[in-house]
Amino acid sequence: MAATGGASWLIDPPGTSPQFTGADFTEEDRLYAKTAEDFVRNEVLPNLERIEAAEEGVMPGLLKRAGELGLLMIDVPEAYGGLGLHKTTSMLVSEHGALSASFSVSWGAHTGIGSLPLVYYGTDAQKKQYLPKLATGEWLAAYALTEPGSGSDALAAKTVATPVEGGYRLTGTKQFITNAGFADLFTVFAKVDGDKFTAFLVERTTPGVSTGPEEKKLGIKGSSTRQLILEEAAVPASAVLGKIGQGPKIAFNILNIGRFKLGAGAIGAAKECLEIALDYARDRKQFGQPIASFGMIQRKLADMATRIYVADSMSYRTAGLMDAAADALDPNASDFGERLIRESIEEYTIEASALKVFGTETLDFVADEALQVLGGYGFTAEYPVERHYRDSRINRIFEGTNEINRLIIPATVLKRIGQGGLAYMEFLKEVDREIAEGAHWASSAAGPLEREYRAAQVAKRVTAYITRVLVEQDLASLKDKQQHLEILANMIIDVFAMDSVVNRTQLLSGHGSESDDALRLLMTNIFVASASGRVIDGARRLLANEFEGEELRKHLQLEAILPRIPIRTIAAKTKLAEALVAQEVGPVFLR
Repeated sequence: MAATGGASWLIDPPGTSPQFTGADFTEEDRLYAKTAEDFVRNEVLPNLERIEAAEEGVMPGLLKRAGELGLLMIDVPEAYGGLGLHKTTSMLVSEHGALSASFSVSWGAHTGIGSLPLVYYGTDAQKKQYLPKLATGEWLAAYALTEPGSGSDALAAKTVATPVEGGYRLTGTKQFITNAGFADLFTVFAKVDGDKFTAFLVERTTPGVSTGPEEKKLGIKGSSTRQLILEEAAVPASAVLGKIGQGPKIAFNILNIGRFKLGAGAIGAAKECLEIALDYARDRKQFGQPIASFGMIQRKLADMATRIYVADSMSYRTAGLMDAAADALDPNASDFGERLIRESIEEYTIEASALKVFGTETLDFVADEALQVLGGYGFTAEYPVERHYRDSRINRIFEGTNEINRLIIPATVLKRIGQGGLAYMEFLKEVDREIAEGAHWASSAAGPLEREYRAAQVAKRVTAYITRVLVEQDLASLKDKQQHLEILANMIIDVFAMDSVVNRTQLLSGHGSESDDALRLLMTNIFVASASGRVIDGARRLLANEFEGEELRKHLQLEAILPRIPIRTIAAKTKLAEALVAQEVGPVFLR
C-alpha cells in the first residue's frame, strides 16, 4: 500500500501515488491561462523597452491593468474579493505569463509572497481591510525579509520592533525588496524584545517608511528592487501578522509557496526559449542544410525538451498534492486555517524545494543552450533569448538560494524520519532483506515503461541506503557536512523527478496522438537513464568518502544488484529532435 503525505514517493512503488497532469486541466483553467498569456503578449511585451528602462509608472500601471483582468485575485479567497482557485490553476497562469521576467517577478511578488502572508495568517479584520484592494490591484504588495547582513540566514535580521503604547516602532533596513518602489503594503519581519521574530503589516504612508534608490541589476531590469528603510516607523498593535514570535513559521511557509511558484514560472520561460530555438534551427541553414539536421543541435533540442517535460511533471504534481490536501479539509472547522498551512504547505516542503532547484536550473540550462543554438544572433537583443539568459540568473538566488534549498531537502527528510512522518525504517528493513537475498528488484509495472519503473525503484533503495549510512556515521555532525548533503539532496531530487516523470507518462498514455505518447516515452527513457546514473554515482562518491578497504568493499556489494539500463541515447535524442522540429505549432505534447 502506498504511503501518504509529503515525500511518500521516496518509499512508495513508482506509479502508486496520485499525480496531477496536464490532462486534468479544465477549459476554465486554460481560459485563465490564455488571459494571462494574451495580456503579456499584447500589453506587456509591446512596452518592453519602457519596462527594461524602468520608466516610472509603467510596471505599477501594468500590474493594475492585470488586476482589472482578474489576474491578481486567483489566490485570494472568494470571501475577500478573490477567485480562490486551485494552486494548479495558479501555476498554469503563472507559467503562461512568464514571457517577461521583469513583469512576472513583479506580478509574482505581489500575488505570491506579497499577498499570501495575509491569506494564510491574517485575521478576518486584516483580510477585509487589505485583500480586496490587493485582489484588484488598487494596492500593490511586497515582502520584506532580507537585510544587508542577513540573506540565507534570515533569522539573523537586525530590524527591531520596540513595544510602545498602542503598538510598535520599527527600525531597520531591508535589502533587495521586489516592488519596493511602488508597493502600498509591506509584510515586514522584525524582532520584538530582541528575539521574538515577528511579521508586521506596514503601509507605505506610515511616517518613518522610505525606500532607497533602485538597484542596478544584471537582469529583471524592469522590476523594482530597493531597500526598505524603517526609522521609528509607528504601527498599531493590529499590524502584527499572526502571533508575536511566529515570524519564522510565516516566513518559511510563505517561501515554500514562493519556491514552487517560481519553479513553475521558470518552466514557462524555458518553453519559450525552446520554441525560439526550434524555429531558428528549422530556418537557419549552414553548409546547405538546416542546422536542425546537425547531431549536436539535435542533442541540444532533445535535452532541452526532456528537462522541461520532467520539470513540468514535478511542478504540477506538487501543486496537485497541495490542492488535494487542502480539498480534504473541512473549511468550516475551527482549526481549518492552521491545518491548511500544516497539511497543504508545510507537508510539501521537500517537493517545493526540489521543484525550485530543478525548475530554476532547467531554465538556466535551456536559456544557455537556446542561445548557443542561435549563435551570434542569440547574443543580441533581436531575440528574447538574450533577455531570458540574463533574467534567469536571479532565480537560483530568489526564495532561498539553491544551495540553501539543497540543505533543506535532506534536513527535512531526516526530520520526517525522526518524527515518524515517513516510514523509512520499515522501508530500510525491506531493502536490507533484498540486498541480503541478492534481489534484482523486479519492476512494478509491465509494458513500455518497465525498465524506467525498475530504475526508479532502485534509485529509491539506493537513496535510502545512503541516507542511513550518513546518519550512522554521525548524525550530530551531519549538518556541517554540506558537500555530503549536497550530493544526497541531488539524489533525492532525481528520485522525485524520476518518479514524477514515469508516473506522468503512464497516466498520460492515450491522451493526445500516438506520436505524443511516443515522444513522452522517449523523454522519459532519456531522463531516467541519466538520472539513474547520477543517483548511483552519488552513492559511490559518498561511500568512497566515508569508507575504505574492506568496509568500503562491503558497502559496494550494493552494486551487484544495481540496474543497468542501456538505451540507445543518441538514437533516442535524434528521434526526439526530429519530431520536435517537425511539429510546426511547437512542442504541444509538453503542454
